Amino acid sequence: MNIPTPHNSAKLGEIAKTVLMPGDPLRAKYIAENFLEDAVLVNNVRGVQGHTGKWKGVPVTVMASGMGMPAIGIYSWELYNFYDVDNIIRIGSAGALQDNLNLMDIVAGQAACTNSNYINQFNLGGTFAPIADYTLLTKCVEAANEKGVDLKVGNILSHDNFYMPEGTDKNDEWKRMGVLAVEMEAASLYANAAYAGKRALCICTISDHIYRPDSLTSEQRQTSMNQMIEIALDTAVKMAEL
Repeated sequence: MNIPTPHNSAKLGEIAKTVLMPGDPLRAKYIAENFLEDAVLVNNVRGVQGHTGKWKGVPVTVMASGMGMPAIGIYSWELYNFYDVDNIIRIGSAGALQDNLNLMDIVAGQAACTNSNYINQFNLGGTFAPIADYTLLTKCVEAANEKGVDLKVGNILSHDNFYMPEGTDKNDEWKRMGVLAVEMEAASLYANAAYAGKRALCICTISDHIYRPDSLTSEQRQTSMNQMIEIALDTAVKMAEL
């Protein structure tokens, strides 16, 4: 496919090798304005903002993915296969399943369970286990340790549904299997990275708890996740140093 693509107006070379992908376009704008130096808007098709700038001298792009696996599936596919992106770090919010997780804790998805049919398109004839890239994960853990952050690493669940009929969510079963938290994008991102031979990682800030009434407001979700954002940006720097 030629670029620009139907979903990305950036030209070749305008997107960095490492892309941070929040779901919310306003969060992408917030990161560009508050963290990146010399940030330039390189994509705004459908309002899915993409900005390229520098963090500690290293080029980084931050671009929204929208909500759900089909959405991040489109954007990450184009970034990996048409824009020659090497690393995508999803930065988002997640609902905690485990009792020892609290609001604002940061979780890294070592692997991503899913109830989605997204992976069936690869026609594997079996069950594919979507996992994060080991190098990205270890560099992220290093970045978190340097900030004194106790990054929680483990299995997450990428769910196709935000709203479900009563009694159909299976949260108790996922919790029993040790799954840390629920989000909606990582599994398809990990699968696309595997297919393209690229790297992916999902890190999320806990914004609510499935078993407690704790939750952040929509405004807090947009602007109060600075610690996670800096860890992801520092991870991009470490990847550039390899």
